[in-house]
Amino acid sequence: MRVVNRNALVPYSAEAMYRLVDNVESYPEFLPWCAAAELISRDTDELVAGLTIGYGALNSQFTTRNKLKPPEQMTMELLDGPFSSLEGVWSFGQVGEQGCEVKLHVEFEFSSAVQDALFGGTFELICNELIDAFIRRAHDLYG
Repeated sequence: MRVVNRNALVPYSAEAMYRLVDNVESYPEFLPWCAAAELISRDTDELVAGLTIGYGALNSQFTTRNKLKPPEQMTMELLDGPFSSLEGVWSFGQVGEQGCEVKLHVEFEFSSAVQDALFGGTFELICNELIDAFIRRAHDLYG
C-alpha cells in the first residue's frame, strides 16, 4: 500500500478551495494528467465521478464515490478501476479570515504487483502534485 500525505497553507478560504476540488468536471482544464472527467451522479452528500488519467505510460480510468461535507472535508473511495484499493481524504481548515490549510491523504494499491511496479510511482507523483495544481488553479481564478 502506498500512502501520500500533503498539506499547504493557502490565502484562500476553505469554502473556495473546497469548491475547486468539488468541481470535478473542470479537472481537465488544469490537471495536465487528467484526460477526461465525468460527473456520473450527485446529491447533497455524495457524488460519483469517473476520471481518465493520461500521464506518461499510465493511461487508465477509475471511478470514485466522494462523500461530501462542505466546506470541511471530502472523502473518496474506489468504485471501479485498476486499483485493489484507493481511498483519500481532502480536508479544508479555515485559518484566520481569508486563509485555510488544505490537507490531502491518499492510500492506494494497484491490483497487481506488475501494475504497481509500472505505474505506482507515477500515480504517487500525481497525488503529490495535486495540492500544488489546486493552489495554481485558485490563484488563476481568485487572484
